[in-house]
This record gives sequence, structure tokens and C-alpha cells, in this order.
Amino acid sequence: MKFLVRERVFDIGEDFWVEDGQGERVFFVDGKALRLRTTFELKDPDGNELMVIRKKLISMRDTMHIERDGDTVATVRKRMFNPIKDKLVVDFDKGDDWEITGDFFGKEYVISDRNGTVAHISRKWFRLRDTYAVDVNTYRNDAGGDPALVISVAVCVDTMTGDDDPGEDG
Repeated sequence: MKFLVRERVFDIGEDFWVEDGQGERVFFVDGKALRLRTTFELKDPDGNELMVIRKKLISMRDTMHIERDGDTVATVRKRMFNPIKDKLVVDFDKGDDWEITGDFFGKEYVISDRNGTVAHISRKWFRLRDTYAVDVNTYRNDAGGDPALVISVAVCVDTMTGDDDPGEDG
């Protein structure tokens, strides 16, 4: 299932909607600007909080935590410096970890695990420069089939690899 995201609204403190392929609003990302660390809340259209996404305050590597109901469900982090390919990983307490590879700045990357593709993020499907899609493999019956979790990971990737994040690995 494809979800549409507007890139330019991923600035800290910005709020934006994520739409499905039919243009229906399915997730609201509420950016919390006046916080000590970067924080987003992923909500359903009725305003119910689904996930909280927070950047770790002090870390050797860029790290963000995704929480559901107060419990950390996933940790997104950059791998140590790799001169050949920049990668991010999603660590889970339960289940297979995910690997994120591709062109983060160009919004052309894949999230996968040992069972295959979790999601494909791409700008090439759109003529509008500031729009890209998160195509979630919703046929999976594990964490990879959870659109809210996958969208939360995409928010982390965008935050961690943004143009205004100088001095980071990669």
C-alpha cells in the first residue's frame, strides 16, 4: 500500500498529513518544536497517538527511538562509518532487524530484512519534486506489515539524513 509524504514539511516543528494512494488522510505527524530533542508524534486522523519518535539526546551515532504506548518498539541508528555505502539499521527487541540502504537524500531507498522487502521509498513515482511515496508491504504478518511503524521509520530516516544535518557519518 502506498502512502504519500510531502518532503518539505519534515522540518523540525512542522505538522503534516500522510495520505494513502486514494488521497485520504491516514496519519498525522505532529512535530514538537519546543523540545530539547527532536520529537514527533504519529497520530491517526482522529488525533489518537500511535507512535512517538524521539532522537536520542547523546549518542556516538545518530539514533532515534520509536515508542508505542510508552514502550520502545524500534531503534533506528546509523551504522558506524562505511566508506562504500551508508546504511541505517532498525533494531527490534523481538523479531528480525531491518536494514535501510539506498539514496537517502534522493529519497530512493529500501527497507528490508531477511524475509525480503519491508518497504520501498521513492520519489520517482511523482512529478512533484517535494513528494515521495512509502510503499509498505502490508501483506506481511510481522512488524514489516505495520504501516504506522514503517512510516515512523521513514520519519526517522528523513530526520537523520536531512540536508541540514552536517557532520554526521556518511
